[in-house]
Amino acid sequence: MKKKLQKVESQSDSGKDAPSCPEVFFKTNTEAIKDNIIHHLMSFQGRDPERSGPTDVYKSLAYTMRDIMVEKWISTQKTFYAKKKKRVYYLSLEFLIGRSLGNSLVNLGIMEDAKKAIEGLGFDMSEIRDQEEDAGLGNGGLGRLAACFMDSIATLKIPAYGYGIRYEYGLFYQQLIDGYQVETPDNWLRYGTPWEFERRVPVFPVRFYGNVTGYLDDNGRYRAKWVNTTDVMAMPCDILVPGYRNDHVINMRLWTARASRDFDLGFFSQGDYISAVQSKVSSETISKVLYPPDHNLAGQELRLKQQYFFVAATLQDVIRRFKKNNREGFGKFSDAVAIQLNDTHPSIAIPELMRMLLDIEGLTWEEAWDICVKTFAYTNHTLMSEALEKWTVDLLGRVLPRHLEIIYEINRRFLEAVAQSYPGDINRLRNMSIIEEGPPKMVRMAHLAIVGSHSVNGVAALHTRLLKDRLFHDFHRFYPGKFNNKTNGITPRRWLLQANPELAALIGEHIGDDWVTDLAQLRRLEPCADDPEFRRRWQDVKRANKVRLAEYVKDLCSLAIDPDSMFDVQVKRIHEYKRQLLNALHVIHLYHRILRNGGEEIASRTVIFGGKAAPSYWRAKLIIKLITSIADVINNDPRIFGRLKVVFLPNYTVSQAEKIIPAADLSEQISTAGTEASGTGNMKFALNGALTIGTLDGANIEIREEVGEDNIFIFGMTAEEAEYERLNISRTPLQICQANAEINDVIESLRNGCFSPGNRDLFMPLVESLMNKYDPYLLLLDLESYIQCQHRVNAAFLDPEEWTRMAILNVARMGKFSTDRTIREYSEEIWGIPVA
Repeated sequence: MKKKLQKVESQSDSGKDAPSCPEVFFKTNTEAIKDNIIHHLMSFQGRDPERSGPTDVYKSLAYTMRDIMVEKWISTQKTFYAKKKKRVYYLSLEFLIGRSLGNSLVNLGIMEDAKKAIEGLGFDMSEIRDQEEDAGLGNGGLGRLAACFMDSIATLKIPAYGYGIRYEYGLFYQQLIDGYQVETPDNWLRYGTPWEFERRVPVFPVRFYGNVTGYLDDNGRYRAKWVNTTDVMAMPCDILVPGYRNDHVINMRLWTARASRDFDLGFFSQGDYISAVQSKVSSETISKVLYPPDHNLAGQELRLKQQYFFVAATLQDVIRRFKKNNREGFGKFSDAVAIQLNDTHPSIAIPELMRMLLDIEGLTWEEAWDICVKTFAYTNHTLMSEALEKWTVDLLGRVLPRHLEIIYEINRRFLEAVAQSYPGDINRLRNMSIIEEGPPKMVRMAHLAIVGSHSVNGVAALHTRLLKDRLFHDFHRFYPGKFNNKTNGITPRRWLLQANPELAALIGEHIGDDWVTDLAQLRRLEPCADDPEFRRRWQDVKRANKVRLAEYVKDLCSLAIDPDSMFDVQVKRIHEYKRQLLNALHVIHLYHRILRNGGEEIASRTVIFGGKAAPSYWRAKLIIKLITSIADVINNDPRIFGRLKVVFLPNYTVSQAEKIIPAADLSEQISTAGTEASGTGNMKFALNGALTIGTLDGANIEIREEVGEDNIFIFGMTAEEAEYERLNISRTPLQICQANAEINDVIESLRNGCFSPGNRDLFMPLVESLMNKYDPYLLLLDLESYIQCQHRVNAAFLDPEEWTRMAILNVARMGKFSTDRTIREYSEEIWGIPVA
């Protein structure tokens, strides 16, 4: 039955004097929120309050939150200008913010009043929150980290902005059809979003293509003009981000592409309407889709244009804002501006700022370069050499000809300096050059980011060490002190207070609420691990979360799962180095064990997968098909009496993660050692009381240091051992199978079609990769250790009191992994802004 809003008497109807508009709109008690919802239903949406549904009420509540935030945002901006504070510009191609309603309610401190207001209107808050689409502004950990950073920046009152692209379509909506991933458009903006402000000013031109002409200025210096360009306009959209209960609101500014003119009048006057609008459509494609496929030249060109588009618009905005408060020239630019490059995607900002300072502002090369290096800082997010972005010289020179000139000049001067330090060392020059000799010649964007920044940071202790010792060893030697570590974190507001409110309440009951902004306070929970009553209440919270997830799985996948089974979870982007395939091999092994040894004491287990594979990554998509095929066999085998279930949840999103993570018992963090930069899923699961099974990779190492070796399940090779195996091959996969009958059975079940009836060849590409002695991800070499470690997991789970004790200690010792700590380090050690 369709719900209707209960008729509500507003303050003006009650006979009282009507308060002024600001008081009506910005008060945050229950009655004021209720009145504001009704106001927005009528004035913004043209709806009859008594005939409105959950979607209408969601939008009205969102507009109400936006009203409250914009007042605080204006005040925050005025403070920035009045105090002439140094500002940080965080450039990221992704901001995976998820849903905004819950985050706004929590950070503004009005969740309870809003719940009462919604209930007073005849609705349930959970139903209202479910009306919101996840914003399609990011894909994985990189974008989610950027979103967590925005939350911490606002909470710590750092004067900063996030800059990116307002994608009309997210990566894609993932469906599973006959077990295969099928991509459909993620049109998250099809009904608009109440969270953004579209700005008509400032709008900036962004130029592409054309050619460069040179001339000498009055001082005899070479100057360049970039002419005959094709222009696209960048229009800003602001999304507000509130700090936690501190009246401080910052914004992300996301750029939308608009044609410089709606029609090409030359075509239009000739009666060619299609050609007249073709350039408009082409221009606006730039901000249409997150990560267009880059397996062809057109896709590569679009990605490059996206990166330059948002960088060029951002730097115009940065300089506009700088000139408001600084009229003496650019001598103080780096004292007023810090720009953080989130991975290599925005690194084209370095030659772009050089172009603006040289060609527009008239600075000398030396002055401009000094400003650039002092202004930019670069965060590296990968150890995978194939993931280090490169562009062909031909493509970059065609799309951005002036920038290629500048890059060549940066490289020439840089290599001269290297040659002075290492005379005659041609190999070093070749390895460090920004230009990689071809064919084809390529521009190494990571090298450009390192050379053009004053700080280069990794995101976990191991990651940073491998950057210095392996990936960028020559740069580390040449720039002593430039490389530093800033271990990633997560925001406890989103990933505990909001995602797991029952656990947050239990924690707050025992240690107070200071942990929300000082996660180190969780240490005070440690004595509770030995309190039987506290453990019982902890178990009750966990089971309630598992029941909710089981209901969600039933609704989404039509599969009943047992809340009393171990929820063994691996949710993340599907990639070979993240080794979902290793997890799948263990599931097959466990299935075989249950069939062979029915009486063995094996804990019931539900193995939950989730994640998207890139549309062109066929091997990752085949891994999804394998997992769903394994699920089809196991879930329908009556011989195992439901003791093992396998689930692949389609279309993994932030809002889905908020359901999964609080319910997880076991967190799978099993990447090949030396491949994962950090990981943040590992932190989210541990903060919510899941125990980690993982390799000594990324931040797993630091999690082990914090929680203690007895409270985590570690297996497999170290990064150094993995590198040794790649070079020396002490054991081949064939030798492992010959020595271990159980592992051989797992491989044979894939080979003989047990999980692909009627098509024995379906999974042969995966078998061949597993049996390849040059497998870069070393799956079979770690499988024995992984299976043994899973035996330890099984034994621990069969002792619920000890398992719960370990879970409590995990949560209690996660204080290091707050983005508040991470951002404080960025601010004080890289950006030069002390944090109160």
